[in-house]
Amino acid sequence: MHHLSLPLLLFLLCSGAKAEEIIGGTECKPHSRPYMAYLDIVHSQGQVYGCGGFLIRRDFVLTAAHCAGRFMTVTLGAHNTTGNEDTWQKIEVEKQFPHPKYDDNFIVHDIMLLKLKEKAKLTLAVGTLPLPSQFNFIPPGRMCRAVGWGQTNVNGPGSDVLQEVKMRLLPPWACKHFPKFNHKRQLCVGNPTKIKNVYKGDSGGPILCAGIAQGIASYVHINVSPPAVFTRISYYRDWINKILREN
Repeated sequence: MHHLSLPLLLFLLCSGAKAEEIIGGTECKPHSRPYMAYLDIVHSQGQVYGCGGFLIRRDFVLTAAHCAGRFMTVTLGAHNTTGNEDTWQKIEVEKQFPHPKYDDNFIVHDIMLLKLKEKAKLTLAVGTLPLPSQFNFIPPGRMCRAVGWGQTNVNGPGSDVLQEVKMRLLPPWACKHFPKFNHKRQLCVGNPTKIKNVYKGDSGGPILCAGIAQGIASYVHINVSPPAVFTRISYYRDWINKILREN
């Protein structure tokens, strides 16, 4: 991570300008995840990095608050982020809405809405993703899928195509080594005995359970071993709905 002070043991999931992939995952069928958004972000100090996100309304993308920057462009309809595919829709972000209680020292309330300057055109390659209701508190034990363009391993680059990986939701005690983990607001995800995880570049991407976005990729342990922490979307539905209504 280029620009945030990190708490002990935590590693935020932003990347450099080149996007790479999920660790231990497989390539998605091209454009089978039409809600996915690739974020090109320029930080206030000039660094350029990438995050993931997902389209929840034609003019709104949901992502992680630690992906905030001075200037941001969203690419929709992408599979290969270097391919300049004819399915792409590149749209500038008009306004960023990080959660008002987001704390970048302890990585809590790590959720942000992005208002696009223009509405996306819905196509076979660009679509929206449903969110859970505020009462849909998904329990541990479910097998879900994380999606993103984060690195495939710690040191080496991978291809620039969208990846996905199966990860199980774990009970809260499995994330007790994270000082500020809160089961009401976050998901503990990923079997520590398997080499499957999100990593740099996956920030802001969703974890999907039965086709519904239940979480947003937030951070991992600095040694990159699972589990990872995702922001629990259902906890924030009132706040999300308020921003969408007002904009």
